Amino acid sequence: MMTYQEFMQKKSFNFEEILAFAYGTLVSDPPPFFDARLPAPPFLMVDRITLMESKGNAGKIIAEQDIRLDAWYFQCHMPGDPVQPGCLGVDAIWQLLGVYCIWRGALGTGRALGCADVFFNGQIRPYNKLVRFEIDVRRFSRLKESGASVVIGDGRIYVDDELIATVGQARTGVFKDIVYPDYPKRSKNSVGGIMQR
Repeated sequence: MMTYQEFMQKKSFNFEEILAFAYGTLVSDPPPFFDARLPAPPFLMVDRITLMESKGNAGKIIAEQDIRLDAWYFQCHMPGDPVQPGCLGVDAIWQLLGVYCIWRGALGTGRALGCADVFFNGQIRPYNKLVRFEIDVRRFSRLKESGASVVIGDGRIYVDDELIATVGQARTGVFKDIVYPDYPKRSKNSVGGIMQR
């Protein structure tokens, strides 16, 4: 566990810290609306963040995922032809951009907002070793009226040092008052649809 100030100053995160972030136990003194989470395993697509860097409204993220022979997606995608679904790499980019938003001081809950383009020219198989995600953060913005924050970045996905995918203009936002902490109970945020501004 670390203080909010320590979290904001860190430049890298190990698996224990990423897992604590996913479960909401990383920061000991969270400010109001510090509701952001990462997906928990098995949907968590990152094992470590090796670099978080900001320069004005831009920045850089480098993170890694260890490939495991028994990963859940190799068991079902596809039987007789196991390959990591490409969409999981895209989701990893969104997950990392969400952490970046929170690390830059955004308060609220993260949501993927899309991307301009995705190109695949390779695949991840059970006997690969390491996936590396590199994201050039193009712009981080705080929207004063709503209190929301948005980040846009260009991602590259490498497996064992070979570039296998690019994700252009990936977008993630952090919004206040959309968290649904009392699941499965019916409550204010238990139904989805278009998010209000």
